Amino acid sequence: MVFKRLLGAIGVGGPSVDTVLDSGAVVPGSLLTGRVLVQGGSMDVEISHITLDFIARVEAEGQEQESEGTVVFDRAQVGGGFRLAEGQSVEVPFSLPVPWETPITELYGQPLGIVLGVRTELAVAGAVDKGDLDQLLVRPLPVQEAVLEAFGQLGFGFRSADLELGRIGGTGQTLPFYQEIELTPSPQYAHAIQELEISFLASPAGLEVVLEADKRGGWFSQGHDALNRYTVAHHDVGSTDFTALVNSWVGQLAGGQRPAYGQHEGHHHGHGDHDDHRRGPGAGAVVAGVAAGVVGGFVAAEIIDEIGDAFEGEE
Repeated sequence: MVFKRLLGAIGVGGPSVDTVLDSGAVVPGSLLTGRVLVQGGSMDVEISHITLDFIARVEAEGQEQESEGTVVFDRAQVGGGFRLAEGQSVEVPFSLPVPWETPITELYGQPLGIVLGVRTELAVAGAVDKGDLDQLLVRPLPVQEAVLEAFGQLGFGFRSADLELGRIGGTGQTLPFYQEIELTPSPQYAHAIQELEISFLASPAGLEVVLEADKRGGWFSQGHDALNRYTVAHHDVGSTDFTALVNSWVGQLAGGQRPAYGQHEGHHHGHGDHDDHRRGPGAGAVVAGVAAGVVGGFVAAEIIDEIGDAFEGEE
């Protein structure tokens, strides 16, 4: 019996765990639902807790090179405190809030190359087993989609997306990383901008949109970064002409307005802490459907077939 307990402690004949997420992608601020299936092994055990971790694969920029690692950005206990008999099956349903700043992984069903996961931790008699990892798919909020749709309508194209470790100064950021979506400029702005980066910081009230433009140099000036931050509300969708609004944002960046900005903590450059609450026309067009200008680029995004490969070595 002592030997049997020893085997159980190191995983031999112990319980197994399988987490099943309800089908489909979630949106930031919504609920993630599913169930944890625990199957008893060859002996009775005490399950002290079942915990789910929201994890992300992020990049950290050093002075000489970039590195990648896994960040746990939310954690919740969904069960535990029960005895699991030999061979017994237990199903633990759960419903967890998705953090508002959770990055988006897809747009119109096309992956952006961002890898998020939900990892299940099963604690048995003091021993912790991180036994299951499931991919988390996140689609944009309507207000995020409206902003991206507007860029597509203006002729901007998708280049890449990644997650950066660090904080954006002057914002309400709560997670230890932020998402950057890189766009190529539209023909209208190609003479002034080489690349545009968007970061979204969502909250129950609305959305902070942080824009950073890599501006081209002129005959007598060098290229530089132009930075600004704007705020839109969730209820602006359907009452605001986002194409006109976004066009005004980019025009400000391309026109060279450079107010004082905060800095990324632990990052090589800064996003703005300037707060601009401009709104577009209340009777503007409602953007709907698929913007071919955006989706054409997103189709070319790198598709990660196996989430386990992306998190390899982090278990």
